[in-house]
Amino acid sequence: MIRYRAYAKVNIFLKITGTRGDYHTISSRFMRVKNLFDTLWFEPKATPEFEIRGNFDCEVHSNTIYKAYKYLQSATRSDKLSTFFENHAICVDKQIPSFAGLGGGSSDAATFLRMCNEELELGLSVEELASIGANVGADVPFFVYGYESANVSGIGEVVERFTEPLIDFEVITPDIQISTPSVYRYYRENLYDPISAEEVARLESTSSRAILTSISPKEANDLYPSALGCYSELNEKEGWFFSGSGSSFFRIKEDTHG
Repeated sequence: MIRYRAYAKVNIFLKITGTRGDYHTISSRFMRVKNLFDTLWFEPKATPEFEIRGNFDCEVHSNTIYKAYKYLQSATRSDKLSTFFENHAICVDKQIPSFAGLGGGSSDAATFLRMCNEELELGLSVEELASIGANVGADVPFFVYGYESANVSGIGEVVERFTEPLIDFEVITPDIQISTPSVYRYYRENLYDPISAEEVARLESTSSRAILTSISPKEANDLYPSALGCYSELNEKEGWFFSGSGSSFFRIKEDTHG
């Protein structure tokens, strides 16, 4: 069976632009972490229930892969899809930490959708897959498109490739499980200050390396102060940027010494 890589991402910047109902709209630069990924593949099995093999800390029905399967099934009504998963399990070698701001669950779901489309020849376009993936989670479309770097806006559904060299990152993840809804809620109640359209345009046209070498971690990510306010056990790390709602920190690898 072919093995597929589900890469992690970091948010070079993440700025709140406003709200849409209960959601916050964002402007963010997502960049792939090339040395951190989960590996997914299919394996034959004997029982008909949908099966995910891997080290997960949630029930199957709560897993993003299972949700992706259900939305794909609903969108395609494919008998081939249903039959395949009566006879095959999806296997995941999990390396991306959960609840870490690295998009592991979203990347797994997106990679699963792409695997199904390719292996079962479902004939869906990448745009159709991204639309299905958006039902699973806001970050899924970025991973469906497979870009190394992209500007992501709206509530995550608008993904525009940003052409630039991929940066080699060092990533550390404190052992703190952060709730994204809690961080957003804290932001809305205590720190709400949407960025201007002019500032969005400036950030979205600036290279990731230039951003990381010109602004502070708290300026780069509106959710960083919110996460610090929510979680007293989360400590600032000098010179490290904060990814998504956390808890992971990252920096450019070649800037480290020793």
